[in-house]
Parts: sequence; C-alpha cells; structure tokens
Amino acid sequence: MSRIAPNIDNHVGATLSQGSSARPSKSAKNSLTRLAAWLNDHNVAFLVTSIGMVVMLLWAGSYKMTAPGAEGIIPLVSNSPLISWHFKLFGPYVGSDLIGLTEIAAALLIVTGYVRPKAGVIGGLITTAMFFITSTMIITTPGATISVHGIRYMSFLGLFLFKDVISVGASLYLVSYFGNKAILLENRSE
Repeated sequence: MSRIAPNIDNHVGATLSQGSSARPSKSAKNSLTRLAAWLNDHNVAFLVTSIGMVVMLLWAGSYKMTAPGAEGIIPLVSNSPLISWHFKLFGPYVGSDLIGLTEIAAALLIVTGYVRPKAGVIGGLITTAMFFITSTMIITTPGATISVHGIRYMSFLGLFLFKDVISVGASLYLVSYFGNKAILLENRSE
C-alpha cells in the first residue's frame, strides 16, 4: 500500500502511526499536525481533487461540443504532433465533439469510481493521457511562450496549457486512490 494515497479504511492511518490502530489525528501533538491529520482522516484532498476534476471535465467537455469551443482548440490541436491526426481524420467540429465526449466519459467514470473503484482507475487513466497530450502543447503551440527583453516567458496561453501538467498529477493521484480502494475491496472478498 502506497503512503502517497490518502487514508483508506484506516489502513494508511495505521501505517503512519507505526502500527497502532489509531488514526493519525489521535497521535498528533500540535495544532498544525492535527489539522494535517484531520484533512487526511477525512479524505479532503481526494474529495477536492475528484470533485474539481469532475466539474472541470463536464464543463470543458460540454463546451468543446459547441462551435466556439471547437474553434478555440483548433490552433492547439492542429499544432500537436500527438493529436493533429485527430482533426485531419474527423475535422475540427466532430473531432472536438469526440474530445468533449471523452472528457464527459472520464468524469462519469470518476464519479462511478466512488462505488466501483476500478471505474475510477479507468477514468483517471483516461485523464492522465488527455492531460499529458495537452501539456505537451506548451512546446508545439505558437505563442505559448513570448520573449520579453530577451528572456522567454510563458504567455497566458502557455500558462493555460501548463495547468495540465498539474492535472496529470491530479489524475495519477486519482488512479492511485481508486486503485488502493479497489485492492482493499478485492482483499475483502477473498
């Protein structure tokens, strides 16, 4: 069991408190560590990450299924060696619809992961691949970086794309969380 994943059925909590069955919050000695332990005990990081991811995916996915949403991603997708084939094959509007549907499907899989953790693993793997591809667009999209007095900076477009690097990490975190939960359920059924 990874110590990176949040407390799942007290397993991680027991590991962190060196074998005792108490949650970390019971052994925390000051207010700062009690706060950190409380956040861990209540899976706050998981809830904020998973709910935030679901809302973002549903919102972005549905927007990509509109004409302005499709037109907005044309310069990003067209310059990406990893996904430009997609628009060549389907065209920008159908291609954008397919990307939007993929985002919506991933969101629904993450929500399903609350009761069927393996579905959450699949949703997390889909978003990991999606956000990896979009994070590489920082390199391939014209205007993602600008030069100011000879120094390269990320433009607003570059910063917009860079958030997907963080989303890759959030997606991997969800894969880990749901994977650990699935392992616990598998072990219970034995």
